[in-house]
Amino acid sequence: MNTRRAAWLWPGRLTIAFVLTLVVGLPTWAVSAGAAVNLTVAQAIANQSGTATVTGYVVGQPTATNTVIRSGFTGDTAIAIADTAGEQSTARMLYVQVTSAYRATFGLQSNPSLLGRAVTVTGTLTAYFTHAGLKNPTAMSLGGGGTPAPTPTPSAPGSPYDSTYYAGAIGKTGPQLRGALHNIIKVQTRISYATVWDALKQTDQDPANSANVILFYTGRSQSKTSNGGGVNDWNREHVWAQSHGDFGTAAGPGTDLHHLRPTDVSVNSTRGNKDFDNGGSPVAEAPGCYTDADSWEPRNAVKGDVARMIMYMAIRYEGSDGWPNLEINNSVSNGSAPYHGKLSVLLQWHAQDPPDAFEKRRNDVIYANWQNNRNPFIDHPEWATAIWN
Repeated sequence: MNTRRAAWLWPGRLTIAFVLTLVVGLPTWAVSAGAAVNLTVAQAIANQSGTATVTGYVVGQPTATNTVIRSGFTGDTAIAIADTAGEQSTARMLYVQVTSAYRATFGLQSNPSLLGRAVTVTGTLTAYFTHAGLKNPTAMSLGGGGTPAPTPTPSAPGSPYDSTYYAGAIGKTGPQLRGALHNIIKVQTRISYATVWDALKQTDQDPANSANVILFYTGRSQSKTSNGGGVNDWNREHVWAQSHGDFGTAAGPGTDLHHLRPTDVSVNSTRGNKDFDNGGSPVAEAPGCYTDADSWEPRNAVKGDVARMIMYMAIRYEGSDGWPNLEINNSVSNGSAPYHGKLSVLLQWHAQDPPDAFEKRRNDVIYANWQNNRNPFIDHPEWATAIWN
């Protein structure tokens, strides 16, 4: 144990000298009478010395100083963690060494489902891959490990992305909010329709079984490998029906993961291109779903998901980048027009079924690993009524 004077640490900043007891493994500003401190990733990056416990979200596998991969993992020896699950900047990531004792559980090649999950790690704060890191872990666990010490820089209220990703939208409402959100979310990486298969296996993975996906309308957990065209296979459902604007499956709205979900093949066919509304006859293969000649009602657990996906599409595709101008209306007879209904019902579903952990994780995975854009109505549900009221 060493004692040092605070005036030495911050010369010229203090007029009264006092003594800090510096416990090995804790940054000087976090010391308090021997209490254990759980650090945020930002704090660990700023204090690369000693040992510490750090909590963060797994955001990928580091392969070089400024390179982190988010799919196609090549090894189990390292993970990158950050304070938000969708972090893109390697400067805000901590590279964590995964030693042999922890690789079976925390290696990303063996456990790709770890992406986006919170982990807590205890080890030595020191450079790894010539980058801020944590090496020689003595403990690794899923989830948070206590209350992180207060971060030195205040964060914006609401979404952790408010001061960065959504900076141009905060404080706006109505048409100004709509325009700001469009300009933000239109910046995205487009993927092919073939790539959608692999993406859905990650975005809709069953939290209780990493070999399965959750089928959207039925809620059934089904093997990832059973995708295809067979009667009981799963395929790619366009929640905003392709025919509502005739945008097909070329890279763009036809491949946008924010409205594509895995569904039972025959259930997908039964839904067809119907608009959304309440009522109809029960769908035998999809308990809780109802349908009639011109509308589809999903099960209660995903009603809000449907609403937020339709809202996303209406804001993302405004007719300015070669795709149709998609709009929400109160009709259930939209045919091939670039409209989808029924707005009044969708707003009810949005309020009835707020974003849950599965939907939030899905938004994070799409942002971090595939498209690099977000569904703002998951991050800020209140924006729906700020635009459509």
